[in-house]
Amino acid sequence: MAIELGKMLVKAGKITEEQLQQALEMQKKGEGKLGEILVKLGAVPDENVISEFIGKQLNIGALRLTDIELNPEIVKLIPPDIAKKFNVIAVSKISKTLIVAISDPNNIYVLDAIKFITGCNIQPVIAPENTIHKAIESYYKDSSALNEIIKGISDGELELIEETEEDISEQDLQSQVQDKPLVKLVDGIIAEAINKGASDIHFECYEKRVRVRYRYDGSLQESAPIPYKYRAAIISRMKIMADLDISERRLPQDGRIKVKLGGRTVDLRVSVLPTIFGEKVVMRILDPKSLMVDMTKLGFPELALKNFDRAIHLPYGMILVTGPTGSGKTTTLYSALKTLNTPDVNVLTAEDPVEFNFDGINQVLVRSDIGLTFAAALRSFLRQDPDIVMVGEIRDGETADIAIKAALTGHLVFSTLHTNDAASTINRLVDMGVPSYLVAASTKLIMAQRMVRKICNYCKQEIEVTSQILEMLQLTKEEGADLKIYEGKGCGNCSNIGYSGRTGLFEVMPISPAIERMIVGGGSTAEIKQQGIEEGMHTLRSAGLEKLKLGITSVEEVVAETAA
Repeated sequence: MAIELGKMLVKAGKITEEQLQQALEMQKKGEGKLGEILVKLGAVPDENVISEFIGKQLNIGALRLTDIELNPEIVKLIPPDIAKKFNVIAVSKISKTLIVAISDPNNIYVLDAIKFITGCNIQPVIAPENTIHKAIESYYKDSSALNEIIKGISDGELELIEETEEDISEQDLQSQVQDKPLVKLVDGIIAEAINKGASDIHFECYEKRVRVRYRYDGSLQESAPIPYKYRAAIISRMKIMADLDISERRLPQDGRIKVKLGGRTVDLRVSVLPTIFGEKVVMRILDPKSLMVDMTKLGFPELALKNFDRAIHLPYGMILVTGPTGSGKTTTLYSALKTLNTPDVNVLTAEDPVEFNFDGINQVLVRSDIGLTFAAALRSFLRQDPDIVMVGEIRDGETADIAIKAALTGHLVFSTLHTNDAASTINRLVDMGVPSYLVAASTKLIMAQRMVRKICNYCKQEIEVTSQILEMLQLTKEEGADLKIYEGKGCGNCSNIGYSGRTGLFEVMPISPAIERMIVGGGSTAEIKQQGIEEGMHTLRSAGLEKLKLGITSVEEVVAETAA
């Protein structure tokens, strides 16, 4: 790059061939960049001459930053971490066009990133690297940058609820940070996530930057960057809030925070993980307001809801909900338990972790480190005169065996497994060592589920059904003849994502006498699935297609979450 620039300068008569060769030799010895060396040699008056020359070659303007005074409010449109990392600074703003000074205008990535962050069209002008660096040092102040971030996030007052008394050293640490802006910053990050309905906050340290991301409707979205120098203090603040050891940076830690915001109490589950550039903190927001436990609002089709509701009102038997992490299994089980939670029944649950507390339900936190496993908890439950038992997850043969025996001895048992569909759950239980005849006798219903994002109603628009879309959905032209599909183009109501909220896809398979006989006879997963379909079961893909036809979700969501 330097040689090409040097040749262009020689060809234009700005420097001589001898000066170029001398400068290149000095550059090889590490004496600086080509432009700086040429200034030292007196070949050019200053680096502005080189910038102006490059600007003409690229047909963009050049700027002498030392000759103008910048508007601090315009400068701060670009976050300080971005400005410092890529040596770029905002110069002026005309309508929706932001003029930025950059030393490498060919860096399209940086220009696209600034366009995304600011929402403006970007017009680059070239300026020497050292003058941009000096301007950045002059116009950005760490403390003011921190205040700008604080100013841009939620103003909600966050009250920390102390669940246990802290020892003296922790009190001393709290007093050290209590009056600093970073306390307000951390509280603001948490308050903003809660107010906007996020389910998780990710705080991540990298080599030269700190990233904050929120998870909305199952998808992570990046927030404003945090000044790199505050990373250790912010992590310490989070640890203090979660009652963790701030001096331990080598091992993972887990804790909880309880806060009050806007009159409601919210729990946060905190996980700290050491990484090569610092600690990553993830906060799971357990907001009762965001928990949907009304079965009629989870997205069940009429027949699926009828079958599920009938099964959960049986006097005994096992009901299994399957799917990957984040597919809404716990929410579905909570909705069933809430329906069944009446004064005349004894409900016990074993969970890891207990995500939400319900009055009238006896919830046990599983702790494998002290021997309180799912199997141990379930074994104890059977001595507690239960009517209904919920086991958070069947992970091994021992838990499966106890759960099935409980279902066969007059108890209604709910649990989850990680399987791809309803039919494959049968073989998973058999693989765990449970005899097929016990699986057939105890299991009353198996349901696989997924969560898909809903298209934003404010920016929903119909799109053309192309042959490529039909191929993705594995539909023929005849099957797609009357198909209408939609997508969200993005608007202010959905933060320009095109989606708002989520709904469930459900594959509900009641264990009919025919399926029971197939299980005992060792029928394959494919055969059991086909029998379920013949009896009216909608597969996850067909459930997704129904939501697609109703304009609730998009092609991308159906294809991503279901298999044909």
